[in-house]
Amino acid sequence: MSALFEGPDGQPRCRWCAATPDYIAYHDTEWGFPVDDDRRLFEKLSLEGFQSGLSWRTILTKRENFRAAFAGFDIDRIAAFGEADVERLLQDAGIVRHRGKIEAVINNAARARELVREAGSLAAYVWSFEPRGEDVPYLASTSPASIAMSKDLKKRGWKFVGPTTVHAFMQAMGLINDHAEGCVTRGEVERARAAFTLPAGSFSASAR
Repeated sequence: MSALFEGPDGQPRCRWCAATPDYIAYHDTEWGFPVDDDRRLFEKLSLEGFQSGLSWRTILTKRENFRAAFAGFDIDRIAAFGEADVERLLQDAGIVRHRGKIEAVINNAARARELVREAGSLAAYVWSFEPRGEDVPYLASTSPASIAMSKDLKKRGWKFVGPTTVHAFMQAMGLINDHAEGCVTRGEVERARAAFTLPAGSFSASAR
Protein backbone atom coordinates (compact mmCIF):
# COMPACT_ATOMS: atom_id res chain seq x y z
CA MET A 1 0.00 0.00 0.00
CA SER A 2 1.27 3.48 -0.86
CA ALA A 3 2.46 5.66 2.01
CA LEU A 4 0.54 8.54 0.41
CA PHE A 5 -3.03 9.51 -0.37
CA GLU A 6 -4.47 12.35 -2.40
CA GLY A 7 -5.93 15.07 -0.18
CA PRO A 8 -9.06 17.09 -0.96
CA ASP A 9 -6.85 19.68 -2.72
CA GLY A 10 -5.30 17.01 -4.94
CA GLN A 11 -1.94 17.13 -3.12
CA PRO A 12 -0.23 13.95 -1.84
CA ARG A 13 -0.07 13.52 1.92
CA CYS A 14 0.93 10.89 4.47
CA ARG A 15 -1.69 8.15 4.38
CA TRP A 16 -2.28 8.20 8.16
CA CYS A 17 -3.98 11.60 7.96
CA ALA A 18 -6.67 10.31 5.58
CA ALA A 19 -8.67 9.01 8.55
CA THR A 20 -10.33 12.33 9.42
CA PRO A 21 -10.28 16.00 8.30
CA ASP A 22 -8.96 16.88 11.77
CA TYR A 23 -5.83 14.88 10.98
CA ILE A 24 -5.25 16.73 7.71
CA ALA A 25 -5.12 20.13 9.41
CA TYR A 26 -2.88 18.75 12.16
CA HIS A 27 -0.62 17.06 9.59
CA ASP A 28 -0.30 20.17 7.42
CA THR A 29 0.35 22.78 10.11
CA GLU A 30 1.79 21.04 13.18
CA TRP A 31 3.08 17.49 12.86
CA GLY A 32 6.83 17.41 12.32
CA PHE A 33 7.49 21.15 12.50
CA PRO A 34 10.23 21.87 15.07
CA VAL A 35 9.08 23.25 18.43
CA ASP A 36 11.19 24.94 21.10
CA ASP A 37 8.42 26.31 23.32
CA ASP A 38 8.44 24.63 26.75
CA ARG A 39 4.71 24.84 27.21
CA ARG A 40 3.98 23.19 23.87
CA LEU A 41 6.59 20.51 24.50
CA PHE A 42 5.13 19.73 27.91
CA GLU A 43 1.61 19.71 26.51
CA LYS A 44 2.55 17.22 23.82
CA LEU A 45 4.37 14.90 26.23
CA SER A 46 1.32 15.03 28.50
CA LEU A 47 -1.16 14.37 25.70
CA GLU A 48 0.93 11.51 24.34
CA GLY A 49 0.73 9.99 27.81
CA PHE A 50 -3.05 10.37 27.79
CA GLN A 51 -3.18 8.76 24.35
CA SER A 52 -1.67 5.52 25.65
CA GLY A 53 -4.20 2.81 24.74
CA LEU A 54 -6.35 5.27 22.77
CA SER A 55 -6.30 6.91 19.33
CA TRP A 56 -4.72 10.30 18.71
CA ARG A 57 -8.05 11.40 17.23
CA THR A 58 -9.65 10.96 20.66
CA ILE A 59 -7.05 13.23 22.22
CA LEU A 60 -6.94 15.76 19.38
CA THR A 61 -10.70 16.37 19.52
CA LYS A 62 -10.41 16.96 23.27
CA ARG A 63 -7.24 19.06 23.13
CA GLU A 64 -8.89 22.39 23.93
CA ASN A 65 -10.65 20.74 26.88
CA PHE A 66 -7.30 19.43 28.12
CA ARG A 67 -5.79 22.90 27.81
CA ALA A 68 -8.61 24.42 29.84
CA ALA A 69 -8.44 21.68 32.47
CA PHE A 70 -4.64 21.82 32.85
CA ALA A 71 -4.12 25.60 33.02
CA GLY A 72 -2.91 25.83 29.43
CA PHE A 73 -0.18 23.32 30.33
CA ASP A 74 1.66 25.96 32.33
CA ILE A 75 4.33 23.85 34.04
CA ASP A 76 4.54 25.93 37.23
CA ARG A 77 0.77 26.06 37.72
CA ILE A 78 0.32 22.33 37.17
CA ALA A 79 3.20 21.51 39.54
CA ALA A 80 1.17 23.26 42.26
CA PHE A 81 -1.94 21.10 41.69
CA GLY A 82 -3.09 19.08 44.68
CA GLU A 83 -5.58 16.33 45.47
CA ALA A 84 -8.53 18.69 45.01
CA ASP A 85 -7.39 19.32 41.46
CA VAL A 86 -7.11 15.59 40.82
CA GLU A 87 -10.70 15.11 41.98
CA ARG A 88 -11.83 18.08 39.87
CA LEU A 89 -10.18 16.60 36.79
CA LEU A 90 -11.69 13.18 37.44
CA GLN A 91 -15.12 14.84 37.18
CA ASP A 92 -14.29 16.64 33.93
CA ALA A 93 -16.12 14.82 31.12
CA GLY A 94 -14.25 16.86 28.51
CA ILE A 95 -10.95 15.02 29.08
CA VAL A 96 -9.81 11.42 29.57
CA ARG A 97 -10.64 10.70 33.22
CA HIS A 98 -7.83 8.36 34.19
CA ARG A 99 -6.40 8.94 37.66
CA GLY A 100 -2.98 7.52 36.85
CA LYS A 101 -2.55 9.70 33.78
CA ILE A 102 -3.85 12.82 35.54
CA GLU A 103 -1.48 12.28 38.46
CA ALA A 104 1.35 11.62 36.00
CA VAL A 105 0.91 15.06 34.39
CA ILE A 106 1.08 16.74 37.81
CA ASN A 107 4.12 14.69 38.79
CA ASN A 108 5.80 15.36 35.45
CA ALA A 109 5.26 19.11 35.82
CA ALA A 110 7.29 19.02 39.03
CA ARG A 111 9.96 16.96 37.31
CA ALA A 112 9.93 19.40 34.35
CA ARG A 113 10.64 22.28 36.73
CA GLU A 114 13.69 20.37 37.93
CA LEU A 115 14.85 19.90 34.34
CA VAL A 116 14.40 23.59 33.59
CA ARG A 117 16.61 24.46 36.55
CA GLU A 118 19.25 22.01 35.30
CA ALA A 119 19.14 22.52 31.54
CA GLY A 120 17.87 26.09 31.25
CA SER A 121 14.68 24.98 29.50
CA LEU A 122 12.71 21.85 28.74
CA ALA A 123 13.49 22.52 25.09
CA ALA A 124 17.25 22.37 25.70
CA TYR A 125 16.80 18.98 27.33
CA VAL A 126 14.48 17.57 24.67
CA TRP A 127 16.56 18.70 21.69
CA SER A 128 19.71 17.23 23.18
CA PHE A 129 18.19 13.86 22.20
CA GLU A 130 17.62 14.77 18.54
CA PRO A 131 18.80 11.83 16.39
CA ARG A 132 22.01 12.81 14.62
CA GLY A 133 23.07 10.82 11.58
CA GLU A 134 20.85 8.02 12.82
CA ASP A 135 18.73 6.07 10.37
CA VAL A 136 15.23 6.06 11.87
CA PRO A 137 12.96 3.79 9.81
CA TYR A 138 9.84 5.48 8.41
CA LEU A 139 6.98 5.41 10.93
CA ALA A 140 8.90 3.23 13.37
CA SER A 141 7.30 2.91 16.80
CA THR A 142 10.57 3.49 18.68
CA SER A 143 14.13 4.61 17.96
CA PRO A 144 17.44 4.53 19.81
CA ALA A 145 16.91 8.22 20.61
CA SER A 146 13.41 7.68 22.05
CA ILE A 147 14.65 4.70 24.09
CA ALA A 148 17.48 6.83 25.51
CA MET A 149 15.21 9.77 26.34
CA SER A 150 12.56 7.51 27.86
CA LYS A 151 15.14 5.81 30.04
CA ASP A 152 16.53 9.14 31.22
CA LEU A 153 13.10 10.62 31.96
CA LYS A 154 12.08 7.55 33.94
CA LYS A 155 15.31 7.77 35.93
CA ARG A 156 14.30 11.34 36.76
CA GLY A 157 10.90 10.22 38.02
CA TRP A 158 8.68 10.95 35.01
CA LYS A 159 5.61 8.76 34.39
CA PHE A 160 3.90 7.56 31.17
CA VAL A 161 7.00 8.27 29.08
CA GLY A 162 7.76 4.89 27.49
CA PRO A 163 9.88 4.67 24.31
CA THR A 164 6.81 4.51 22.02
CA THR A 165 5.25 7.58 23.65
CA VAL A 166 8.53 9.48 23.41
CA HIS A 167 9.06 8.49 19.77
CA ALA A 168 5.59 9.77 18.83
CA PHE A 169 6.45 12.98 20.68
CA MET A 170 9.71 13.31 18.72
CA GLN A 171 7.87 12.80 15.42
CA ALA A 172 5.29 15.44 16.27
CA MET A 173 7.69 18.05 17.68
CA GLY A 174 10.06 17.95 14.71
CA LEU A 175 13.04 16.07 16.10
CA ILE A 176 12.41 13.61 13.26
CA ASN A 177 10.93 14.37 9.84
CA ASP A 178 8.68 11.35 9.41
CA HIS A 179 6.56 12.72 6.57
CA ALA A 180 6.57 10.23 3.71
CA GLU A 181 8.71 10.81 0.63
CA GLY A 182 6.49 12.70 -1.81
CA CYS A 183 4.25 14.20 0.90
CA VAL A 184 3.45 17.84 0.17
CA THR A 185 4.43 18.81 3.73
CA ARG A 186 7.74 16.94 3.90
CA GLY A 187 9.69 19.68 2.17
CA GLU A 188 8.13 22.38 4.33
CA VAL A 189 9.16 20.49 7.46
CA GLU A 190 12.68 19.93 6.15
CA ARG A 191 13.06 23.64 5.45
CA ALA A 192 11.72 24.50 8.90
CA ARG A 193 14.16 22.06 10.48
CA ALA A 194 17.07 23.50 8.48
CA ALA A 195 16.21 27.02 9.68
CA PHE A 196 15.62 25.92 13.26
CA THR A 197 18.07 27.14 15.90
CA LEU A 198 18.74 24.59 18.61
CA PRO A 199 17.67 25.87 22.04
CA ALA A 200 20.44 27.31 24.17
CA GLY A 201 21.00 25.47 27.42
CA SER A 202 23.43 23.67 29.62
CA PHE A 203 22.17 20.12 29.11
CA SER A 204 23.98 17.64 26.91
CA ALA A 205 22.51 14.19 26.31
CA SER A 206 26.02 12.89 25.74
CA ALA A 207 26.83 13.77 29.35
CA ARG A 208 23.79 12.09 30.89
